[in-house]
Amino acid sequence: MHVTRRQFIKVTAGGLAASSMGVLGFLPSEALAEVRQYKLTRAKEIRNTCPYCSVGCGLLMYSLGDGAKNAKAEIIHIEGDPDHPVSRGSLCPKGAGLLDFIHSPNRLKHPEVREAGSNTWKRISWHEAVDRIARHIKDDRDANFVARNADGVTVNRWLSTAMLTASASSNETGILTQKVMRSLGIVGTDAQARVCHGPTVSALASTFGRGAMTNTWVDIKNADFILIMGGNPAEAHPVGFKWAIEAKKRGARIVVVDPRFNRSAAVADEYMPIRAGSDIVFLGGVINWLVANDKIHWDYVKAFTNASFIVAEGFSFDDGLFSGFDAAKGQYDRASWNYEFDENGKAKTDPTLQDPRCVWNLMKAHYARYTPEVVTDLTGTPKDGFLRVCEQLGATAVRNRVATILYALGWTQHTVGAQNIRTMAMIQLLLGNIGMPGGGVNALRGHSNIQGLSDLGLLSTSLPGYLNLPAEKANPTFADYIAKNTPKAQADGQLNFWGNTPKFFVSLLKWFWGDKATKENDWGYDWLPKWDKMYDVLQVMDLMHNGKVNGFIVQGFNPLTSFPDARKTAASFAKLKYMVVIDPITTETSSFWQNHGELNDVDTASIKTEVFRLPSTCFAEEDGAIVNSARWLQWHYKGADAPGEAKTDQEILAELFVAVRDLYRKEGGTVPEPILNLSWPYKNPLEPTPEELAKEMNGRALADIPDPKDPTKFLARKGEQLPNFAMLQADGSTMSACWIFAGSWTQAGNQMARRDNTDSGLGNTPGWAWAWPANRRIIYNRASCDPSGKPWDPKRTLISWNGAAWAGADVPDFKVDSAPAEGMNPFIMNPEGVGRLFCTDKLVDGPFPEHYEPMESPLGTNPLHPKVVNSPAVRMFKADRERLGTHDQFPYVGTTYRLTEHFQFWTKGVRLNAIAQPEQFVEIGEALAAEKGIKAGDWVQVSSKRGHIKAKAVVTKRIKALTVTNRTIHQIGIPLHWGWETVAKKGFLSNTLPPAVGDCNTQTPEYKAFLVNVEKIGVA
Repeated sequence: MHVTRRQFIKVTAGGLAASSMGVLGFLPSEALAEVRQYKLTRAKEIRNTCPYCSVGCGLLMYSLGDGAKNAKAEIIHIEGDPDHPVSRGSLCPKGAGLLDFIHSPNRLKHPEVREAGSNTWKRISWHEAVDRIARHIKDDRDANFVARNADGVTVNRWLSTAMLTASASSNETGILTQKVMRSLGIVGTDAQARVCHGPTVSALASTFGRGAMTNTWVDIKNADFILIMGGNPAEAHPVGFKWAIEAKKRGARIVVVDPRFNRSAAVADEYMPIRAGSDIVFLGGVINWLVANDKIHWDYVKAFTNASFIVAEGFSFDDGLFSGFDAAKGQYDRASWNYEFDENGKAKTDPTLQDPRCVWNLMKAHYARYTPEVVTDLTGTPKDGFLRVCEQLGATAVRNRVATILYALGWTQHTVGAQNIRTMAMIQLLLGNIGMPGGGVNALRGHSNIQGLSDLGLLSTSLPGYLNLPAEKANPTFADYIAKNTPKAQADGQLNFWGNTPKFFVSLLKWFWGDKATKENDWGYDWLPKWDKMYDVLQVMDLMHNGKVNGFIVQGFNPLTSFPDARKTAASFAKLKYMVVIDPITTETSSFWQNHGELNDVDTASIKTEVFRLPSTCFAEEDGAIVNSARWLQWHYKGADAPGEAKTDQEILAELFVAVRDLYRKEGGTVPEPILNLSWPYKNPLEPTPEELAKEMNGRALADIPDPKDPTKFLARKGEQLPNFAMLQADGSTMSACWIFAGSWTQAGNQMARRDNTDSGLGNTPGWAWAWPANRRIIYNRASCDPSGKPWDPKRTLISWNGAAWAGADVPDFKVDSAPAEGMNPFIMNPEGVGRLFCTDKLVDGPFPEHYEPMESPLGTNPLHPKVVNSPAVRMFKADRERLGTHDQFPYVGTTYRLTEHFQFWTKGVRLNAIAQPEQFVEIGEALAAEKGIKAGDWVQVSSKRGHIKAKAVVTKRIKALTVTNRTIHQIGIPLHWGWETVAKKGFLSNTLPPAVGDCNTQTPEYKAFLVNVEKIGVA
């Protein structure tokens, strides 16, 4: 029977289900032409990956345009990929707005320049842009290049131009950036990782051996207890958070510890408030409670940690200071933070744990001060709630229960960021939760490919695969580099995988300089720049502020909105001679010279910086791979051409490099060899393809590689792609741009593009994409079995020893044929073979985490040791120290955070997201609002020593006043997404407020705990 749509709706609204009506034959005639099917009938389907957070959700993009003359494909629809094993068709509010991102009115379409003193953009050709920028680069490099230092060591560095690299660009863009940048001698470089998850790498590598998320998004479902602390995954990683909800459905408990009752807390079983910046007190208290109540997985701890290792005489901790502190330098000499070694160089141990200097007893004594009463007094967390967290964590110190931790920037963005994470890593070792399905320390990376760019070494002192860029003092020669960076095993029978450093490093140098890298010239070692200090973003901005930086190349980054103390940053930009911005959308960085009233009150005519704005492609307009937080390399495909004259980052970089190289060929110049000798074997030198670059990252044989077990056979023939990093050689016969990616594009093809989502067990999908290292999904998985090779929990069998080899649902993170009786331990990257409770000399601020107050403390003291209030290892520049506020002037604690509806500063240019969250606001607790006479919707001014912002007040129960050391502490929540390059309402830069000071180890800025004042300035 045919009915009209209106009649059909009326009938079904009366109570009979639409599906039942359909069975009876009552369907509206229009239903035969379903809107979605009609819309996509002629569309082409393309697989891609979301470019926002690090969950790495799968996308299906649909384009129209068949390639006919003058017809360009255009993306018309985006939806979630139901086959993707993590997202399973879901998209969050950010992903749902991706179509509007592609077609944003803020997309850049043509090269432009802002001339010195001008108040307008001028459109120029690509040819003119490339020529002018190349001339800037060569002139500045020739004038300021440092070939040798005062000691005569070849250093080949160029400090007067710095570079920032993107967080969502592909691996292929990232590796080409690395090649170009280092050939020029740039060491003043960083990626978004410096601003977000730098402490993750330091903390996890110093504890377990690798600085990455230990498990996977799907594996979260296998947990019995989930602690969310230092993060808010329901808000920042909503689709990944579905796996925490799956765990909850299976009976897991979720507890959130956070300064704010956030969206994660809203679906948790329990919420605990905490004072921002006091996490180590809380976690140190957990360690103390676990020890005092014997909630320790003893078999795991004795076998797989350094609890029994004896620390050398000379190590001590007293009244806030570890041994070796030099007050004049403000640094530690870390020589005493090590083990006691025998005559063979092996660390001494006491398996009975009786020696007073064994790690166990030193750790026990260190955290004895962190009693439940001290925890409550310094954090503001209720004692009963704290004890419940301890009990629930302690309940997993058994074979058949596991806990996982989910954290993000709430832990990293502190001066003690690395030590926040280290403390939890220690807890998970004590509980036996590392290597276990459902366990681990899971760093939730904030950007889609910031894991990949970290892997590719786009940081000041890094090289791809977590190799170190040479240092002028420690590594003046190639031999020095190899000796200092190749550790010797500290216990018998251990794999000590970093012992292969010569193979990885020589293969990398062969990628850089190809045939020009020979044994006679140490594989071109001296063509790499050598650093004298870390040129992180805070260091570079201070140099820029002092007029020592002339050029700034900014690729897919918006530092004016991302770096602390935005007013200082803008003033520093005004001292540059030239700035090059490569981006698909408009950014505040590119328009820092424009006057936007109170939002950016600058004298445009006096700013002489020449700014080039180069339009690049976005995710939908390029092929390539990005790495999600779980270390999965996922290949995505181009769906349409970029708008206007926009080009891929690879093409832009290649054109700039070739132009600079041509200038050196024609004119000569200062130390041209690193540039002229750089390997550039691409079919089109002006546009290396993603496939070419991906194959280089994997690596290939440069000569036949004989099989050491049978000289008549070969492991690989010359020119072949290598199957894994075990094939890399130290004799120059192999090349690999990033050894940990070896295996991602083999002779069998592109492993990153695989789409087999078969579950091999416990949610593992080894046939989907490819994960480093060696396609392992849960790293340290040998620790999921006891010393005899049997799984701790048979219901969570991931791998096991089958009598001949290690095998199971995952790739063993271990020497596959090493029998349990051989005594090899699970943490194969560490020379000891075990996880570190005491991390020896790996971190600059201590081998045990210790609570230090934020640089701007609401207490003005540190009750644990009043003489040492803040971390003594903090590096802070004079101008920034003078801009610190005190609690008498600024009595409240400010902390920044993200919203579900926005991503960083990108989505304010996206119409759908701007509609969802159109206006800047700050969160103020009800008690403080009443004290200040502030009502919901009132305009308030939030100020710090660095400046102020103005926003609407959201008066909320979500932020409670806390009692800390017998005083009331108020905290203010500050979302960070606004600016003036926007389709939403214009807003202030939230990063005007925090100070320019960073984590002691990585210099990640302290955005999560700083001092502010708040005043009402207008009514709703």
